[in-house]
Amino acid sequence: MASASPKKVIINERAAARLRSGHVWVYASDVLNEAGAAPGALVHVLGPKDKVLGSAVFSSSSQIRLRLLGRETLNSEDDVSQLLTQRMAEAIAYRAKVVHDSDAFRMVFSEADRLPGLIVDRYNDIFTFQVLTQAWDKPERKQVIIAAIRELAGAQHIVERVDTRIWELEQLHAAESGVVCGSRHSTIFTMNGVKFHYDALTGQKTGAFLDQRENYVLAAKYAHGEALDVCTYQGGFALHLARRCQKVTALDISREVLEIAEQNEKLNAAEHRQEIEWIEANAFDLLKDYAAAGRQYDVVVLDPPAFAKSKKHLPAAMRGYKELNLRAMRMLKPQGVLVTCSCSSAVSEEDFQSMLTEAAQDAHRPMRLVEKYAQAKDHPILLGVPESHYLKCFVLSAI
Repeated sequence: MASASPKKVIINERAAARLRSGHVWVYASDVLNEAGAAPGALVHVLGPKDKVLGSAVFSSSSQIRLRLLGRETLNSEDDVSQLLTQRMAEAIAYRAKVVHDSDAFRMVFSEADRLPGLIVDRYNDIFTFQVLTQAWDKPERKQVIIAAIRELAGAQHIVERVDTRIWELEQLHAAESGVVCGSRHSTIFTMNGVKFHYDALTGQKTGAFLDQRENYVLAAKYAHGEALDVCTYQGGFALHLARRCQKVTALDISREVLEIAEQNEKLNAAEHRQEIEWIEANAFDLLKDYAAAGRQYDVVVLDPPAFAKSKKHLPAAMRGYKELNLRAMRMLKPQGVLVTCSCSSAVSEEDFQSMLTEAAQDAHRPMRLVEKYAQAKDHPILLGVPESHYLKCFVLSAI
């Protein structure tokens, strides 16, 4: 029995203009007629005067009602499967060009790879995927994803990662993270010559911060003397700094992640000048105490979690960023280097730089902007979709 033709969902001019500008989202408030589309369904998007704008996947629960797949008109599940496989192949080919010195990287980055709501990562011989929208929650589409990972990347061990918060928001089928192909979910991967333990069934995001891979190298380039790594998580920056610094202190609020960081240190001990000092502490409290005590460092790295999950959290987030950066600036030795990051997509590069300028003024510390970067190239930025440019990394030098 042939499948029904895709529903025609009508949107207003504001949304149509947004799609024409290069964005791929249509919000619920801009949908004029949902046409009875089912959760995750393939639909055709119609703008004013019934002009077909392309094909999208529909969400019945998210404020992002439509996620555009492309301008082309897709008419069946076979079309979706072919598009999914083709774009995964293109994404993997792109990584082959831009990823170096690492066997861990993001293979598919959602909207930036024109597969909105789908994340695929590789950690050595363990592959993970994460479904963030109803579109890829359909069993038949999920099987296409798994088959593509196996065939295109030669994967033997595949794990599905489940974000409980997203699954509740998107009203997806109840599930738990688990192995869906093969038998293993843990390994050791290498990034920039540094080794890391990895378990696909634990940790934040899909398990590790691959998006900082190139910024780890950037920080190591300026590493010297005594360094402080704030919000170290599993030790990414600290382990890179320890290869060049005389002393590294790294702090995080989570004892669990610090235990993994210590295990990672043991993997790389032969390359380090000294043992890393790991401290379980709240970053705001410790920096306040250290600044009051007159502690001074040659290098300070700030890599806090996303303070602003959305625009409504922006004012509080900027106050938090400013406090951390102001204290860090005061703790720098002359010619000291601050590597400071924000992974909040709601915080623009301009907002972040303005905050740093204000922090330097309030700290009475002239600072030079040396370099600024975004997330690693395996997390590409799609022009027209500013949300895909979420990570900012600035290198500042104290005068």
